[in-house]
Amino acid sequence: MMSTTECVCVCGGTASVTAVPLVLGAVGFTAAGVAAGSYAAGMMSATAVANGGAVAAGSAVAVLQSIGAAGLSGTASAAVASLGGTAGALLGLIL
Repeated sequence: MMSTTECVCVCGGTASVTAVPLVLGAVGFTAAGVAAGSYAAGMMSATAVANGGAVAAGSAVAVLQSIGAAGLSGTASAAVASLGGTAGALLGLIL
């Protein structure tokens, strides 16, 4: 039987891997590209203005769009699950 901390930790890791693509889609980073008029479009515009008209490869906007278009890689999924699990463990200690 799992303790509350273990349960919250596992749920946090699983929920974070599931939530990341959903949240990115909701803010406008979609498989079809950045959605017009979205929060993502505003980020992209601000990044382009700051970089003289281009969005640099490897920038936060470029990485988020890549994840929004293709989903998380295995390595990225593991990293997100680890962060979610850690957050869940901390929450479990508080509860």
